[in-house]
Order: sequence, then structure tokens, then C-alpha cells
Amino acid sequence: MLNISDNNKLHLHSLESYKSIHNINVRKHYKILNKIIIGIAILGFLMLFLPWTQNISGKGAVTTLKPNQRPQSIQSVISGRIEKWYVQEGDFVKKGDTILFISEIKEDYMDPNLVANTKNQVNAKKQSLQSYESKVGTLSTQINAIESEKKLKLEQAVNKIKQSYLKIKSDSIDLVAVNTQLKIATTQFNRTVQLNNEGLKPLTDVEEKRLKLQEVEAKIINQENKLLSSKNDLINSKVEINRIKAEYSEKSSKAQSDQYTAMSNQFDTEAQVSKLENQHANYSIRNGMYYIKAAQDGYINRALQSGIGETIKEGTAIATIMPSQYDIAVESYVNPIDLPLIQRGQKVRVWFDGWPTIVFSGWPNASYGTFGGQIVAVENFISDNGKYRILIAPDKNETSWPKQLSVGSGAQTIALLDNVPIWFEVWRTLNGFPPNYYYNETKTKKEKK
Repeated sequence: MLNISDNNKLHLHSLESYKSIHNINVRKHYKILNKIIIGIAILGFLMLFLPWTQNISGKGAVTTLKPNQRPQSIQSVISGRIEKWYVQEGDFVKKGDTILFISEIKEDYMDPNLVANTKNQVNAKKQSLQSYESKVGTLSTQINAIESEKKLKLEQAVNKIKQSYLKIKSDSIDLVAVNTQLKIATTQFNRTVQLNNEGLKPLTDVEEKRLKLQEVEAKIINQENKLLSSKNDLINSKVEINRIKAEYSEKSSKAQSDQYTAMSNQFDTEAQVSKLENQHANYSIRNGMYYIKAAQDGYINRALQSGIGETIKEGTAIATIMPSQYDIAVESYVNPIDLPLIQRGQKVRVWFDGWPTIVFSGWPNASYGTFGGQIVAVENFISDNGKYRILIAPDKNETSWPKQLSVGSGAQTIALLDNVPIWFEVWRTLNGFPPNYYYNETKTKKEKK
């Protein structure tokens, strides 16, 4: 319903009409309380203009600066059976000290004389290789001898061809001379017959000339036979050259074939020697892996394998060792929204669990028990906890960190940003704005250049 009637209106009276309120205003200590409240309000308002250092907080733990200085596990390179422990938890070991002895469990390496037998095989193969090398050298000498003999035989055959040419030339000249004698004998015979017919020569002279003509004719036939024989010798000499070439080519080819076979066996033996030498080296190195040794100086933290006779596989962690010499550092984690504000070289305040500390995040100079640090690495990939990891090293320009710190103890960090009034920080926090990114003047100058 609508309140239209005046009877439904509320009649409010002044508070001064009430006696209790009047008594409150009359009492003096209430006036003092009002002044205190007003003073605190004015003081709080003035404090809003005080400077405040923006920061990024993070939580982490103490670690080492270098990866090789962090706690690490000692692993077995080969599989085996635990036979003897030489250390116990908490012992200090030096680099090269024996930690554990294991025995062989693979049947391929159980021969106690495996290295010596492999060495004998290597020596035998090397001797075989030397014999093949000698055979290749002998065949090379044989091939050179065959080629030299072939060269001499060819020179001999060439000389014989030249002799055959000269003999053919000589027999041709003799044949020409005999033909001349035949012409002369025929002329003399005809003249003697004519003179005999005229009665100037006796019949005996005619018979002599006929006999001489027949002798010259017989000489022609004999000389022609000699010429043909010389030509036949020339052909035989040429045939001999081809025979010599074929014969010595066959001998040289056979020797070269034997040489290539020996070279092939030589190369195959060289490959076998290399393989055996590789096996010998592997077996020798494997024998040294039965004794698992410390990779650096440190303390044995925990034995991950226990007992005698326990079988382990290759790559199995046996014990953990903490290096004795290390550079302390802190790994902290920041929210992804704060990652763009983090950079290498940025100053950080650190305080550790177990150390008395009074922290004023907005006034780092007024804090007590904090130590100076400097960011040396920023991880660009998010961690499993949903934050980004940063690595902080001690600041050399400030107080050194406590020597009693242990790796793994808790730590908290504050990365310092820009200086702003408190009212601005309150307003930024209420509105969810990110902090002001602080640039070094030197860095901005370098970037501008």
C-alpha cells in the first residue's frame, strides 16, 4: 500500500534531546578520544604520501650456482651384481675413490681371460695381415719382372723383324743379280749358237754355254726360294710378337688377379684387426667399470642400493653424493604475471629459514636479517608448480651470505622495483594493476645508443 496519510510519517528527533548523548558530549575523556582519532586519521593520511618500494615476492630454496656442484647420483655404467661396499653414508670421498665393486652377470663377458684372449686374436690377425702385405709385395715384384721380360722379348722380336726385312732386301738384291746373270748367260748362249752355226765356234763351246745357262736358271729358283723363306721368317716374327704379347698379358693378368685377391684379403684382415682392437679396448674399459668410483670430492649422502648379491642394471643410481666445494645460490619461483618485470642483474633481497629476520617489504632498508642477491638466470619455461624459476647469486657488494647454509633449506626473496607513494601502491593493488617496471638509467642509455 501507498503511505498517503500523514499519520504514517516518522517523526525523527534530534540526538541532543537524549540524556545519554548529552552526557557523552559533556565528558572530557571523550573529547580527548575524538582528538586522538582525528590525529590518527591525519597521520594515516600523511603516511599515504610516504615512499614505498614496489616488489615481487617469491619462495624457493638454497641451491648451488653451477650444475656440477649440486647433489648428484652415482650410477653404474654396466649391469652387474653387488659384491662389496667400500663406503658408508656420511663418508667423505675424493675423486677416484672406490665406492662399490660389482661382478659380471652377462655370459658374453664371464671369461676371466677375455681380455688376454682377445689380445692374442689381435696379434694373430696382425701377423696374418703382415703375410698378406708380403704376398702383395711379392706379387708386385713378380708383375714387374713379367713386364720387364715382356719388354725384352718384344725388343728381341722387333730386332728379328728388322733382320727379316734386311734378309729380304739382301735376297731381293741377290735375285736381281741372278736375273742379270741369266740375261748375260742367255745372250752368250745365243751368240755361241749363232757362231757355231756360222762355223766360228765349236760345239763344245755351245754345250758349255748351255750348261752355264742352266746353272744360272737353277740359281734363280734357289734365290727365289731364299727370298720366299725370308718373307716367311718376317711373317713368323710378326706372329711371334703377337704370341709374346698374348702370353705375357696372360701371365701379368694372372699375377694381378692374385695381387688383387691378396689385397682384398689384406683389407678384410685390416677391418678384422680394427674390430678386434675395438673389442679389446671395450673389454679393457669394461674391466675397469667393475669398480664404481667417485667422480669428484664430496660426501656420500645416501646409499640407494643395499645388500650383497643384489643385481643392478646399467644406468641405475647407486648412491648420492654432495660435492664438498660449491658456490651457494637461491632458486626462487615467481608468478607468470611478474615474469616480464624480472631481468638478469636485478637486485634482490633474500632471507633464509631459521635465521632471525624482520622484513618490511616496502622499506627494504629498514628490514633486518635480509641479504643482498643478484639475478643471474631466468628460466623461460614454466615449472611444474605453475611458476617461473629464477636463480639468484650473492651480491658481492653487500654482506656475504651465512656459511652455515645447507643446500635445500628454504628461502624467500623480494625483487625490488620502482619507488612510489603508499597511496599509489594501495590504489594499484585495489585495481589489480601490475607494478611499475623499473629501468636502470645506464641500461636505458645503452639501449638508446
